[in-house]
Amino acid sequence: MAQSIDIISIFPEIFDPVLRISITGRAISKGSLAVRCHNLRDHTIDKHRSTDDTPYGGGSGMVMLLEPMVRALQAIEVEHGKALKIVLAPTGRPLTQKIVRELVQEPRLILMCGRYEGMDDRIHHYVDDEISIGDFVLTGGELPAMIIVDALARLIPGVLHNEYSSEEESFESGLLEYPQYSRPAEVAGLAVPSVLLSGNHEHIRKWRRQLALVRTRDRRPDLFAAVALSDEDRRLLASWDAQQSGAQPSGPST
Repeated sequence: MAQSIDIISIFPEIFDPVLRISITGRAISKGSLAVRCHNLRDHTIDKHRSTDDTPYGGGSGMVMLLEPMVRALQAIEVEHGKALKIVLAPTGRPLTQKIVRELVQEPRLILMCGRYEGMDDRIHHYVDDEISIGDFVLTGGELPAMIIVDALARLIPGVLHNEYSSEEESFESGLLEYPQYSRPAEVAGLAVPSVLLSGNHEHIRKWRRQLALVRTRDRRPDLFAAVALSDEDRRLLASWDAQQSGAQPSGPST
């Protein structure tokens, strides 16, 4: 059964270019993913089709009204069935690959795109989750919704040409991905590491693991702290550190 995603936004037209191309477009064309975009203004009842108003208690900016969003949620679920309802906002839990893998198991999702100063907080009485894509503020929830759709599409069986490629990407094992190279073997004096040209698959495996460990340790110590290191991992790190310090390396790190 295809995964189904409904998106509520005051700018539904913004999604069309993204949904037509690349992996997301392929998933939709194969029938593995269904995405419907809904205009929140269609669920307003005043002549101005208002979706926001001034906040109680004063302050700058506008707050998105509760009632149009609730009507939109109810209309979508009446037509397409119950779904996991998610607010996209900077106050939500940070999106991770683990969460993406959880969401791809859900047959139906509704993504709700906020704008302005956010949604009336009573919306949380009607939804199941709140997700943020990072510790920064965007103009609205449309870009986070696109990111979630793209991340989910990659994990739907049959969408990627190589079913194993997603398993080796950054964050899947708790580590950042190892460096990748392609032709030619040398460009402007910059050579591909010789181990990748050796044809020795075991040496290549160890080199990739070593570089994934080093990258994660150096660039994302928060991720590295949660990695359960094996004895081989420790040897690979020690070999790398010895090579960088000028000592004799004890293993492959070329």
